[in-house]
Amino acid sequence: MSIESNAESLSVEDDPPQSAATCLATAAPSPAPAPTGKASPAKTVRFPQSRRALEFRKRFFPQAGQSDWNNWHWQLQHTLRSPADIGRAVNLSPDERQAMSGHSGGLPTAITPYYASLIDADNPAHPLRRTMIPSMAELAASPGEAEDPLGEESQSPIPGLIHRYPDRALFLATEYCSAYCRYCTRSRLVGQIERKRYCWEHWERALAYIRETPAIRDVIVSGGDPLTLPDEALEWLLMNLRAIPHVEVVRIGTKTPAVLPMRITSSLTKILRKANPLWMSLHFTHPDELTPETAEACGRLADAGLPLGSQTVLLRGVNDDADTMRRLMTGLMKIRVRPYYLYQCDPIVGSAHLRTPVAKGLEMIEALRGHVSGYAVPQYVVDAPGGGGKIPMLPEYLVARADGVLTFRNYRDRLYRYPDMLE
Repeated sequence: MSIESNAESLSVEDDPPQSAATCLATAAPSPAPAPTGKASPAKTVRFPQSRRALEFRKRFFPQAGQSDWNNWHWQLQHTLRSPADIGRAVNLSPDERQAMSGHSGGLPTAITPYYASLIDADNPAHPLRRTMIPSMAELAASPGEAEDPLGEESQSPIPGLIHRYPDRALFLATEYCSAYCRYCTRSRLVGQIERKRYCWEHWERALAYIRETPAIRDVIVSGGDPLTLPDEALEWLLMNLRAIPHVEVVRIGTKTPAVLPMRITSSLTKILRKANPLWMSLHFTHPDELTPETAEACGRLADAGLPLGSQTVLLRGVNDDADTMRRLMTGLMKIRVRPYYLYQCDPIVGSAHLRTPVAKGLEMIEALRGHVSGYAVPQYVVDAPGGGGKIPMLPEYLVARADGVLTFRNYRDRLYRYPDMLE
């Protein structure tokens, strides 16, 4: 039986509804022409297709050819959202079915067909499945959890812009993602208006704030996922940021290469190359995401001149064992992605079942340090609740300090003495 397209799902080029009309105001004069709100016609993209994806397509989407499957618009139009759609591809457990059936408001469920092909249909404990399909544990609030644990709302001078650090600003370009992670820090925001891909009014106000704040030299474009934007909208935004003299660095945060790799089209890479220098932070969770399709997407981005760094959230039962973490980090290196951050999971409401103790994160760093290339060891950080920013966490390697001599332990737990310089 094939999975039918959700009648209410729309591709990114669709116009927002009339209720979002205030977010379609004509852009103010700027170096780049204001886009029309519609994407260019989709082009077929040749991508490698893993055997698993091929078998999934033939079983659940028998009417779709490879050109359909490799079209990112087709993927979004056929996103699995309802319990019925997901239940055809995955044997939902009673807990998952109850969680999806009783879901109202909050973070929606959405899984691209491509990403669904990576999920074990019969194992509720499968790592990728735990990150995408709701469970009843999400309904249990634990002490210290909050809808906005990082205090972003208090550091947002205008809608869609977070200014926490003096020289950096986070530009939330969209509230839409092609797939929703159950541990999302911005679950209070993303997916709340599924058809509202972007808001011109917010964009213009955010750009004006950046222009008027010379201290901002680094802008991170995030969301939601900015690579779900139509090509011309993304190009317009990047070119306007590039036109601000004091903005030296532009970064894009995205999970698209992991959940929708066919989005990395030749037309997109041309836009990104034109907007260089750009940096890109990619969100990877588990080595099962490192498919031929994802390798192709990352290769295209790297070939377009973008330095790629990964951001991984430490998750209980997903990637919190040494072997999985090593395979993920070394696998990222093989596809030209430098492991950058290992995040302690933020305490959003209902996340206790996915969060680990901080000690587990330190254990993961110890399992990597000395056992893999230094390039494959990310920095483990806790994003301090309340807006305190990222705090690096390191295992204790300094054992003693006495008489100008430091005693260290190495990754094999052997001790070494180092003559320190005295003041």
